[in-house]
Order: sequence, then structure tokens, then C-alpha cells
Amino acid sequence: MHTSTLNATSELETVSAIPSPPLTRKRKLLTSLISAGSFNDFVEHIFWLSNHKDSSYVCFANVHMLMEAYQDREFNDVLNNADVATPDGNPVAKLARLFYGQRQERVAGMDLLPRLLQEAAARGKSVYFYGSTDQVLEAVATKAKQELPDLKIAGYYSPPFRKLSDDEDADITAMINAAKPDLVFVALGCPKQERWMAAHKGRVKACMLGVGQAYMTYAGLEKRLPAWARNLSLEWTYRLWQEPRRLWKRYLYTNSMFILLTLKQLLQGQPKKLA
Repeated sequence: MHTSTLNATSELETVSAIPSPPLTRKRKLLTSLISAGSFNDFVEHIFWLSNHKDSSYVCFANVHMLMEAYQDREFNDVLNNADVATPDGNPVAKLARLFYGQRQERVAGMDLLPRLLQEAAARGKSVYFYGSTDQVLEAVATKAKQELPDLKIAGYYSPPFRKLSDDEDADITAMINAAKPDLVFVALGCPKQERWMAAHKGRVKACMLGVGQAYMTYAGLEKRLPAWARNLSLEWTYRLWQEPRRLWKRYLYTNSMFILLTLKQLLQGQPKKLA
């Protein structure tokens, strides 16, 4: 009896010793659940996931992602089941404030990637870069090594630009796990990278982060708009100027639909409580 009581007490002490996660709530924006908190809260929560969860994933939600989720219930589940979904775009952060009356910082993948690499170097965490091309990955790794000599880069890999066979996927998963990274940055484009992370939750033993175009800006291969233009939510116009043929239909539809759905939500009444 005495031993049983001691064991129970020990287990309770172990559980209580685990700190609470910095982010504890999500807000419903249209059909999607987006995490709420400061930029620093997101940084701390990602390392909390790395320390306390065997496998997890983080989405960076901009207008395009919210519209993908609105149109595709399965993808909406992928986004809503993410351990963290940051308000990546200014319109998403402003929508949270409009609906809930509370200020929300923008937490963009392009800003969070360099900060997480700095923190990983300082905390002794290892990172893995997955996706994009060999040229881009080499540029990312080279810059990271130059700026952060203490950063542990567990590896990087550019998968084929086609559907992988089950055997290929299993081999890649095993390769990533063998490197034992704490954070795995994934750049496959939306919604492919989010689907990949959701499919590999429980299989890839790390915190996975779908950072999209952040590799390009971090490595200096693609310029980013100045802060004043980003604050005015003009990044989509810059992307459109860069790739007009590929993106004009996307932005014409997604931006228009986002505005219409926001107006519809406001007419129906703002959400009254956090999801």
C-alpha cells in the first residue's frame, strides 16, 4: 500500500513538472482554427512541442491557406488538427482582431524561420531542411552555417517532384528519423506540405514546420518587400508581379472570396468566444 502511494505521488510530480504550453487557445477564423498569442509565444511553444511531444506539426496560415481550407473539408481538418497554426499573413492577423477585438501579431514563416534557427543554435537543438531544390537547400545550409556556427544541421533533402511510392516515402521518413532532428522545416508549397506533415505526424519524430517560400528569402535568393509594404498587406502584389501567369487566377479568386466571406461573417455576427 505504501509503495503504491509513493508511485502514484511520483507520477503526479512528474506530470506536474511538465510546464504548460505557451499557446493554449485557437480562434475560429471562417472555418479554420488559428492559434492566438505573441510572436515570442509561438517561438516558445514550438520548442515546447520539440521537448514534450514525440511528433507534431505547425502550419503558417495566410489567406491562400484559409481559402484552401474553406473549399476542401479534408484540408480544413489538416489545418485544424495542426498543433499550431500561426496567423502568417497580415490579413489573417487583422481578421482575428476584427472578429475578437484583441490585437494579434503577424507570425510569418519568413520571420519565424531565422528566429527559430537562432534559438535552436542557442538551445542546442538540431534542424533538418526538407523540400525545395538541392540548390536552394545548399544555399540555406551555407547561410545558416556562416551566421550560426553553433547550429546543429542534422541534414537536408530535396525529394523528387512527383508522387513518391510507399517504399520511397518510408525510406525518406527513416532517413529523417535517423538524423534525429528536433525541428524539420518543410518546403513543398501549400497545400502539399501541410498534407505531408499531417500524414507523417507520428512517423517523423520531430516538430515539423511548413515554411513554404521562407527558404528563398532566408537564403537571399528572393527579395522581400520592405516592412512598410508588408504592413499594408501588399506582399501578394509582389508575388503576382514575380509570377503573373501562375498566380493571377489564384489571387483574383482567393482575395475576392476572402473579402466576401469576411463581410458575410460580419453581417452574420462576429464570433463571440475563442474556439
